Amino acid sequence: MFQTAVATGKNGEFEDWRKKGIRKMLFTRETDYALRLLRNLDAKEHKSISQLIDKELMTTAITYKVARKLDRGGLIESVRGNSGGYKLTRDMSEITLYDVFKIMNPDTVLNDCLHPDVKCPLDSEDAPCRFHKELCRIQKVLFEELQRKSLAEIMKEEAAEENAE
Repeated sequence: MFQTAVATGKNGEFEDWRKKGIRKMLFTRETDYALRLLRNLDAKEHKSISQLIDKELMTTAITYKVARKLDRGGLIESVRGNSGGYKLTRDMSEITLYDVFKIMNPDTVLNDCLHPDVKCPLDSEDAPCRFHKELCRIQKVLFEELQRKSLAEIMKEEAAEENAE
């Protein structure tokens, strides 16, 4: 059974359960924070990160690091000053889980041999590696699934489920 993080202290700080060796994740904590951040933003008005940190139970340092990555990746923009903050650069209907995943984890592949910069020594035209071929197929399916729905569609489904309860 998976364990969840437990709040421990000021500012919603969480225990880092990964240090305890419980599990490794395809979606990192940064990716999780990115999704929490994005679901609270829109393309119309700037919102303060400090407001979102408390609401989403995120740590300050990681949240700002994530915001910088999303800004550099082109999903959000920041404005400094009293009326500053962050907003989406495009509508949620144009952003997928894949977009977020690739910004937060640009070099992540299922196995090192699948990375575009790596030539697997065990996979050649003369002697193809069956595992390489199968992992390529699985990674392709995974990335296609991450692109299948926009964040707006996912949030709409979440809202419909909450209203049904």
